[in-house]
Amino acid sequence: MIWLWLLLAVVLSFSFVIFYGAPYVPSHKKQVHRAFRELYPLGVDDVLVDIGSGDGVVLREAAKIGARAIGYEINPVLVLVSRFLSRKYNQVSVIFGDFWSAKLPDDTTVVYVFSVTRDMKKIIKWMQKETDRLGRSIQLINYGSELKGMKVVKNMGAYHLYMFHPLQSSEAQV
Repeated sequence: MIWLWLLLAVVLSFSFVIFYGAPYVPSHKKQVHRAFRELYPLGVDDVLVDIGSGDGVVLREAAKIGARAIGYEINPVLVLVSRFLSRKYNQVSVIFGDFWSAKLPDDTTVVYVFSVTRDMKKIIKWMQKETDRLGRSIQLINYGSELKGMKVVKNMGAYHLYMFHPLQSSEAQV
């Protein structure tokens, strides 16, 4: 009987996320590694925040390069999986929580997100708010559809790199 309740809990946690955020789509190590090499050359001075970090592949690939990596995930099952798989990387942390109400760490340099079309405007608004709050530019790596109305810095297949500037900056996009 306990197995039935555990199965139900897992199914419900994945189902809830589909309606609230993007569905769980596993990232491929080789593609992520290539994006960190060619799209945005991630380094040891970077702090990457992964929005909807899933099983933590992006976090671990960033950590292998030497960057600090912070993931936000609302699915408790994936939080546990990610923490377990990332346990040997001291610079990886996984936060169980909703990033829409979270603030980026002050030293964030790049944000990674798998976006679904319905959340694009919300992602742009959230990134701009955080960039303005921090008072400096932040890169965004988006996997999926391009963000409408935003200037792409660079593309690599389904990966798109954007630069968000504080609104008071002369470089801010209009």
